[in-house]
Amino acid sequence: MYVQTSYLPATKEIRDLLTELLDRDIQVSPSTPLAPTPNNPCTVAVYVDDTLQVTSVIAFDLALSAHAGAAIGLVPVTGAQAAIEERVLSETLRENVYEVLNIAASLFNKDGATHVRLYDAHHIGNPLPGDVLARALTLGRREDLAVEVGGYGPGRLSVVLVA
Repeated sequence: MYVQTSYLPATKEIRDLLTELLDRDIQVSPSTPLAPTPNNPCTVAVYVDDTLQVTSVIAFDLALSAHAGAAIGLVPVTGAQAAIEERVLSETLRENVYEVLNIAASLFNKDGATHVRLYDAHHIGNPLPGDVLARALTLGRREDLAVEVGGYGPGRLSVVLVA
């Protein structure tokens, strides 16, 4: 019997995707696990398989949400900085970071791995459901990275497998 498994993308795959998608120089390095809290708001994307079983989450901190959302939409760096200072993403930045997270589903879709897609993105400023928070905090199969978006600035992300 053949059983599909979830795929945890390597650091290089994450960097390469962001570099290509944002058309910016991207530097990554290992970091501590990202923990969404009221003092550390995050955008958290939930990915599901074809049976709607949650397989993984990706969390971007406020800074990376703003920087990635601005970079993909060619929003000036001042727009990202304003979002970080105000601790809220504009509708444009929300839509843009959603697109980044939607395309990030491709990180999981490798030969022999369970096919996944973006199910939902919980944006900064909206309450994070308890089950989504618990999944974002899951230890084990995860990649935790500090990310520098060239021309915009630093942020952090976590890719977490939960199935």
